[in-house]
Amino acid sequence: MWAFEKKAALQGFINIAGTDEAGRGPLAGPVVSAAVILPVSFSVAGVDDSKKLSPKKRDYLFDKICEKAVATGTGLIDSAEIDKINILKASILSMSMAVKQLDPAPDYLLIDGNFKIDFPLPPESFIKQESLIKGDSRSISIAAASIIAKVTRDRLMEKYHEKYPQYGFASHKGYPTKAHKEAIKQFGPCRIHRRTFKGVKEYIKEEKIPILCSCSELN
Repeated sequence: MWAFEKKAALQGFINIAGTDEAGRGPLAGPVVSAAVILPVSFSVAGVDDSKKLSPKKRDYLFDKICEKAVATGTGLIDSAEIDKINILKASILSMSMAVKQLDPAPDYLLIDGNFKIDFPLPPESFIKQESLIKGDSRSISIAAASIIAKVTRDRLMEKYHEKYPQYGFASHKGYPTKAHKEAIKQFGPCRIHRRTFKGVKEYIKEEKIPILCSCSELN
């Protein structure tokens, strides 16, 4: 899990970050990304792709990563913006936001997936990037970012559930489970549903959508 970080370090890079997102597939809620720089002394066991871990294990590792990381950052794009620019662009934008929060700034970036992040930065701030398919299972830094992103998003969805339990956000976190799709059919979409997604758009009535949820209510 340290192979890519060690390779970058041997090339002279110092602040090596990993970034990943959570929430590309749900019908509701934001897409959340995280970026993490780990110290070379980081030795917490069990860090892996967040999807392979239990909620309890993710919560434990979340705390350990936040405690021991050199730097962490998060980026969030809400459902309304996802509908405007599409989920791929929203994912890349949220990753960019997360990376820009890192202090110190990274000089090498490992990205989960097969795309590059576009940074509007001056040449002297250029960040070398490397994209890794299934990077959350191959890079310790990306795996750490996947845990931060997943736990952050899950906790947001649990807050939405407290206000709107009819959708069951606490259990499925907005993903298209049978129970979630039945709730959309019964109650109609709310403001955190992604209106351009199949499974939601079919139930939108422009003149009658109630304002049930808003990101501002979670602040």
